[in-house]
Amino acid sequence: MKSRGNLVRLKQFQVNEKRRQLAQLDMMIAEFDRMAAELDAQVSIEEKKSGITDTSHFAYPTFAKAARQRRDNLNNSRLDLLQQKGAAEMALEEAEAELAKAEQLENRDARVRDAETDLRRAVAG
Repeated sequence: MKSRGNLVRLKQFQVNEKRRQLAQLDMMIAEFDRMAAELDAQVSIEEKKSGITDTSHFAYPTFAKAARQRRDNLNNSRLDLLQQKGAAEMALEEAEAELAKAEQLENRDARVRDAETDLRRAVAG
């Protein structure tokens, strides 16, 4: 009976890769949050300098308008990343379940091999 060690190692690698992808998504989401907060602060400073907070006002600062647009784009990208994170979490759960099955099969095979070895020793002895 062939050892399932290679299968277990493959499944462990897949689980580790899914975890790495999930961590990377978390880092990107945090970075987008940080950048959006910085843009909010810049918009606030620019609005205070100009004294105009109405975005439809003809003299609303161009920089503030552009920063708002970048912030909105970051927030949209963040929402996309959150969807990707949900899919990545599901993929991780599936990979962990497959790993658990492979480990159970390997353990079962090891018990069978041990039982066969014990049987051979008992017959020979």
